[in-house]
Amino acid sequence: MQPQLKQIALLLSWLFVFTSVSAQYYLRGEIMDEKNNPLQNVRIIMHSTRSIHSSGVGGAFGITTALKSDSLDLSIEGYEPLSVRVNTTEYQKIVMKMLPYTASVQKQYLVSFTENLAGLTSRKMFVADETYSPLIENGFVKTDHNPVTGLTLNVNRASYSNIRRFINMNSTVPEDAVRIEEMLNYFNFNYNEPEKDSIFAIRSQVTSCPWNKENQLLFIQAVSKKLNLDNVPPSNLVFLIDVSGSMDMPNRLPLLKSSFRKLVENLRTIDTVSIVVYGGVTGIMLPPTSGGNKEKILEAIENLNAGGFTPGEAGIRQAYRLAHNSFIKEGNNRVILATDGDFNVGETGEKELEALITQMKQGGIYLTCLGVGMGNYKDSKIEILAKKGNGNFAYLDDEREGEKVLVKELTQTLYAVADNVSMQVRFNKDYIKAYRLIGFDNKRSALSDTTSILEGGEIGSGHSVMAVFEISAHPGIHLSSNDVLSTVTINYCKPGIKQSAKLEYQCVDNYKVLDSLDNHLRFATGVCMFGGLLHSSPYLKNASWDDVLLLTKNAMDINNPLETEFFDLVTKGKKIYEPSKKRKRKRVQEQD
Repeated sequence: MQPQLKQIALLLSWLFVFTSVSAQYYLRGEIMDEKNNPLQNVRIIMHSTRSIHSSGVGGAFGITTALKSDSLDLSIEGYEPLSVRVNTTEYQKIVMKMLPYTASVQKQYLVSFTENLAGLTSRKMFVADETYSPLIENGFVKTDHNPVTGLTLNVNRASYSNIRRFINMNSTVPEDAVRIEEMLNYFNFNYNEPEKDSIFAIRSQVTSCPWNKENQLLFIQAVSKKLNLDNVPPSNLVFLIDVSGSMDMPNRLPLLKSSFRKLVENLRTIDTVSIVVYGGVTGIMLPPTSGGNKEKILEAIENLNAGGFTPGEAGIRQAYRLAHNSFIKEGNNRVILATDGDFNVGETGEKELEALITQMKQGGIYLTCLGVGMGNYKDSKIEILAKKGNGNFAYLDDEREGEKVLVKELTQTLYAVADNVSMQVRFNKDYIKAYRLIGFDNKRSALSDTTSILEGGEIGSGHSVMAVFEISAHPGIHLSSNDVLSTVTINYCKPGIKQSAKLEYQCVDNYKVLDSLDNHLRFATGVCMFGGLLHSSPYLKNASWDDVLLLTKNAMDINNPLETEFFDLVTKGKKIYEPSKKRKRKRVQEQD
């Protein structure tokens, strides 16, 4: 019995020592700017543990720590990074300084444009430490005053896979992360190749509007020609890969390495690959190497490791220098930037980067952006850089998406058939009273900038782009199948040729009720409804999650994994969003 008592006493003493060593302290405080305005979603990194936290509403934060004192690294877009020493015995009041404002010499660019419409003030959408460009949903426009609208065409699909990431995490989706035109792009609906020697073909269809019986939907679909991969020009590709500390997570650098390995397997001997990294160091990991030397390229990819801060500006400049030095005349010259977007370059650096990328675009070097990660994902930064570089933008949420973007859709992602592509739609005001463009929403900052212009996008090989309008006809008007509702003009340039070309098409009243429509158009209608619900669109007040489920269930191809996955996403989305509505209704009833 005596030995057992000694063991118990020894155990208690060890527990006492362990408890003393691992004593918990609570660090509390608030973060403000120089005008005492609270700063929400400031990124807080503790030196001792490297754990990441964020300030909440009112700029307040509370962190449990094993140390009585520690150091914090603070950062938020638009403010100078700050390192402070803190003590748990005191309530912390931390002030961050705003970066000096530098006026941009670059113009703001719109994705859709209608003359004489007023702009709005600016704000920024933060989710945890993620940022999204604030968007303004397009409203109804009367044709008496504004019969013409324009929109940028591109092959961007990032919004859909990012939405999928949120829903699979059982989370609501930030409204500004919802870009319906990119959701439609994701499915490449009903691709039928244009006639020989034509770069584009245009089709249109009019149908009933499921969320407003008084209106109709007008689908305008443009498809680009498909390049034969055996005949495409040689590529000069520079992989610009973020290897900073923020990339040291399974869904970031390891995901990118896996995706790039799959891309390399499809390169040809005539292609050239270089690798530039930025993070703890910035430099060339692989000088220009033939695509036939796959072993050397794969070895360089395998040796990538994450660590350090994010000097993104230096990395981008290095990549463009390398692309310029290895430039292939009449080839596919492209920088592929892969990052979570956390550049840490400050506002001045961002403007200079945009200017550099715009300059290089004019010299024939494109930019493809691949976004990864969550928590500090900077969608707004990556999207802007892709558009400045006349390139495209995708978000990789898993290995399957990486394979889709860089292998299955290789020619769409990396080979342009047309540059500076935009669509102009002129509505016949004798028939159409008002119209609303679904998706292609503009950034608030672009709308508030009176110098904003509509800039065209890049269209890759074998892609289908869809624009959807909700239209309202004049009452009492009886249309025939020969009546022209609108005239569509696609403006574009062939790669490497600055001279503009155009293609015109007339949309006639070929009305069909929604139930008799082709499956791909009914499914596209469901995608628009899904996006509208996620965006809390005021125009879809009469639409429900059950409406989307019923429509897509009857329209989807059960042998198409993209479409069956979409149906599963809507099902999950309903479970996430519907309970919140019930709770909200219950709170309203209690207040009454």
